[in-house]
Order: sequence, then C-alpha cells, then structure tokens
Amino acid sequence: MGKDIRHQKILNMPLAITSCDGAGQWVEKAVKRPRGQYVCVANVHMCMEAHDDPEFHRVVSRADLVVPDGKPLVWGLQLLGNKQACHIRGSDLMLRLCQAADRSGIPIGLYGGTPKSLSGLKRFLKNKFRNLDIPFASSPPFRPLTREEDEQCTRKIKTSGIRILFVGLGCPKQENWMAAHSDNLVCVMVGVGAAFDFFSGQKRHAPLWMQNAGLEWLFRFASEPRRLCKRYLKHNPRFIWHFLKQFMKQNI
Repeated sequence: MGKDIRHQKILNMPLAITSCDGAGQWVEKAVKRPRGQYVCVANVHMCMEAHDDPEFHRVVSRADLVVPDGKPLVWGLQLLGNKQACHIRGSDLMLRLCQAADRSGIPIGLYGGTPKSLSGLKRFLKNKFRNLDIPFASSPPFRPLTREEDEQCTRKIKTSGIRILFVGLGCPKQENWMAAHSDNLVCVMVGVGAAFDFFSGQKRHAPLWMQNAGLEWLFRFASEPRRLCKRYLKHNPRFIWHFLKQFMKQNI
C-alpha cells in the first residue's frame, strides 16, 4: 500500500489521502519498479462488496493504492478528519496518466470493454495524445477465459512492453483480475471501470454540477435503471448505516 501516501479506512477499506495529481505521481514512480502492482479506484459499490465478501476485501487490501472515486467516500474521509481528501475519478486519473505517458514515452495498454468501446477509446486517446504508445489493447469475452486463453493474453501483455495497463472490466471483476495477475505481470494495473465507455462515447458523463454534488450515481441510475437498480438500492442505504456506526464509534 503506497507507503509515501497517508491512508484512512472506511468500513475497513484503506483509502489514500491524496489528489489526482498525487496519485498520478505515485504511478509514475511505480512504473520504474520491476514488479506487478495494481491500483483500485473505489466507490460505494466497491466498499460494500469488500465489506460483504472477505475474499474481495483481501483483494482490495492487497492493492498498492486505493483512491476514492465515489464522492460519498470523500465526504466520509473528510468527516473522519481528513480535510485534504480529494475526489479522484477513474476517468480523470486515466487522462492524467495518459498525459504523463505521452510526455515521457511510457507505453500503455488497454484491457476490457467491448470491441466497439475499445476501438472508440483508442481513437479518443490517440486524438488527444498524439505521441501516446498503445502496443496492447484487448477486449476479452464476457465469459471466463480458458487457462490457455489467459496464458496467451498474459504473454501478449508481457511481450508488448507496456508499463501501465488500464483495466475496464467493472467491479469486482477487474479488481479480482488485477490481483490474480499481479505476480505474473511487470506493469502498474489501474482499474478504471466505466472510463472505457465514457471516453469511447458509449456512455455519457454526468453534468459537472451532479458530479460536484455527489449525484453522479443518480445520473447513472437514471441512464441504466434496470442494470443498476439492485446495486444502488442494496448498497447505498447500508453504506450510510455502517459509516454512521464507524463515525459515532470514532467520536465517542
């Protein structure tokens, strides 16, 4: 866990107290280390998945860096006394890292999304960052890969020479994938979830005022009610309840 960055736990999930620029600088240093590392971009959904599933909690706790993407997590950190806590959206961190890679010649890779979203994402990034090197890009099937397919994919990532791999498989699939491959890959993996769909134009960003008000979840819920109904109705009320218990216990 990023030793040069202070952390605070919310529902026993460690979160970095830093900015998007601070997280970007951490990754820039991390790519120089000859080992696999992974970064989780956390929201309420991930927090509750880790709370409910001990194995997934171990996956998140093993991450080299966990940053607060969800606005409620940032508010929680601030209520617990971490006034410097910042909102670090996965899409913002991805752009920050691609800008650094474009400037420094760091090769990046993309793993996730559909073939259509992956193609749109590559086009978006190459238009925005003219010198960005993307020697690896793969959209895996939604089914689990066979052992042979997984080994072939791992070999391609290794031989591509990438130093940053953006993983867009959705939570908790992308975090489990990064943890399972961290011992076999020599790059920094960053789980960015829906950023693939946002930048490829498959999904729309919430208006800035909704992002600032912590209502991005409501915008996404309204856009995909059937898919996200269970997630938000199950996790959001429970998160508030468990956080209030933590807050009261800390302040007694």
